[in-house]
Formats: sequence, C-alpha cells, structure tokens
Amino acid sequence: MILPIYTYGNSVLRKVAEPIGTNYENLNALITNMFETMYHAEGVGLAAPQVGLPIRLLVIDLAPFKEDDPELGAFKVVMINPQIIERSEEEITAEEGCLSIPGIHESVSRAERIKINYFDEKFVEHTDEFDTYKARVVQHEYDHLEGHLFTDHVSPIRRQLLKSKLTNIVKGKASCSYKVKSA
Repeated sequence: MILPIYTYGNSVLRKVAEPIGTNYENLNALITNMFETMYHAEGVGLAAPQVGLPIRLLVIDLAPFKEDDPELGAFKVVMINPQIIERSEEEITAEEGCLSIPGIHESVSRAERIKINYFDEKFVEHTDEFDTYKARVVQHEYDHLEGHLFTDHVSPIRRQLLKSKLTNIVKGKASCSYKVKSA
C-alpha cells in the first residue's frame, strides 16, 4: 500500500523517533509499504517519520544505481533502531534532495565513513561500516530519525534563499508525482 509522504512543516519530521521492539504491530507490512511508497516516489531511502510514524525505522534500496555501480545496486537494507556510533572526520559534499522536501536540492557535507549499529527486519543485530554514497544515504535517512532535515545542514544564507520555497511546501503548493500530506 502506498502511503502519503509527510512534507516539510509536518511536526512528525522534527520529532526524535522512538525505538521499537519485536512486538511492533504489523511491522512486516509497514516495511513492505515503506518500500512500495519509496519506489512509487522514485526515492532510494525512506524513514518512518516521512510516513507519519515517529519510530526508528528506515529503508534504503540503491538499485537505481546498479548500472553505474553494481555494488551500490546490490545495497538494500532495513534498519530498525539504528545508532551511528562513529563518523569520520573526513567529509564529502554532494547535492541531496528529499521526498519530504520536493523540488529542492542543495549541497550538503556529510561524513565520508560511518559505523552504525542496527537491527534488520528479523531483529538480527548488525554493526556495519559504510562509506561514500552508502554513508551519505544512511546519514540522510538517519537524520529523519533524529528530527533533522538535509536543509538543516546548508548555510544560513542558503536557508534564507530557500525560505519562500519551503513556505510553499508548508502551504501545500509543492508539485510532485506522489501522494503527500502537507502540514
């Protein structure tokens, strides 16, 4: 089932998400719905707050990049209760966008490498290290669980320049091809 994606201005996007347990009701259906929603919106990552749920759950599938990089194309993951435990001092700056902030893309600096602890959909614990693009996407989605958006990482001047576009998103005036829930 395709879920509406909550857009900029919705309070759930600014909440620190809560951990969930093995008894979280309909978890497998939620994970399936999140992947379906992400694919429908042509995204590569989606965090539960983006579908209105303040829980520590995110999904990522980098299959759209398989022709450019087979290793990225094989990266599909569900992360439950993730915690980033290390970030490299080295950063990489690249353009980012977000399904919750349609039509806006900005350069964002992120750690080049991260180490993260999480549970998969079967509640098997993992500690993995990711670098470059994988690290960027994980950090972007992880930010959603911490109540942060990629626009928080741009300079105050850039944020000021984006103000009218962000206001239009809050007012429901953003144009996108997927179902959204405006503030």
